[in-house]
Amino acid sequence: MDRDSLHQIMKVPDSDEKNWAMFSHILTLFGCFIPGINVVIPLLIWYQKKDQSEFIALHAKESLNFQITVLLAIAAWGLLSAVLIGLIFLPLIPFAVVFALVFVIRASIKASRGDEYRYPVCLRLVN
Repeated sequence: MDRDSLHQIMKVPDSDEKNWAMFSHILTLFGCFIPGINVVIPLLIWYQKKDQSEFIALHAKESLNFQITVLLAIAAWGLLSAVLIGLIFLPLIPFAVVFALVFVIRASIKASRGDEYRYPVCLRLVN
């Protein structure tokens, strides 16, 4: 049995799959510089690679769901700030940023090792 057919049976992701899965998480950090890109990148990776690799699709969907969750949390905070209630939560913003950064880095490391990863605080909107 050759190596490629063994990978198919064992469902072990190859290095290309691991890289794409890692990119679906780590490239979302560009959303700090370009608003909205944190949702677009995993969406594009998932759309392009979902039929080629279950491993990439799993990570891209998980990243997309987490980024949508972050986007909804930011929108909720923005709306609450408009009514001045959100100002109470202003001191929590640095903690939320570090929280999201740590989970994105953990997910990237897990993907690069070929492991599955689920964000602990995440709405699962894309299935």
